[in-house]
Amino acid sequence: MSNNTLQFIYKQKLVAVIRGIEGSEVLSVAQALKEGGINVLEVAADTPGILSIIEALNEAFGDEMIVGAGTVLDAETARATILAGAKFIFSPTVNSRTIKMTKRYDVVSIPGALTPTEILKAYEAGADIIKVFPANIMGPKYIKDIHAPLPHIPLMPTGGVDLNNINEYFKNGAVAAGLGSALVNARKLMNPSALKDLKTKALQFRGKVSL
Repeated sequence: MSNNTLQFIYKQKLVAVIRGIEGSEVLSVAQALKEGGINVLEVAADTPGILSIIEALNEAFGDEMIVGAGTVLDAETARATILAGAKFIFSPTVNSRTIKMTKRYDVVSIPGALTPTEILKAYEAGADIIKVFPANIMGPKYIKDIHAPLPHIPLMPTGGVDLNNINEYFKNGAVAAGLGSALVNARKLMNPSALKDLKTKALQFRGKVSL
């Protein structure tokens, strides 16, 4: 299962990060993103009702969309969200127990790391992709700099990736990119107008990064 998920992420390249959105609005947000061509969603694990939200997303979109859990800080949360149907686990840090638990259930592990030591440690612990976070601290060229000594490690910049710099991240070797507030703005009430804007923004990102 994890290999299929990994290949889906590699093909789609864009992962929408849903954080701070009311649980009742997540399905509408997911639909707008899908209409905009983004089919990989990370829903923050601290979202109220996260387990039922993951189940509902999988029921609504099936194989057309890959849903994962984000901001997973421990193995217990990883297990709970995986059992609810999460296909990948995003973490902001490197936690070997979380990585081990994720791989035990044959689910894609994407921990966050920044320094070369952290990145290598995460990969050696079993991570499939390393989320370079916060990417905006270092910028697009940092991906190329890391790949110089560590060319075999897949990197996904997250944090500060926007329409102006996303192409540079991919030119420097990123396999995918996590899109946070530059795509899904939690400060906006998700009314029909905001959802239309979200779809438009998703289409703009998809236009920058073709399938």
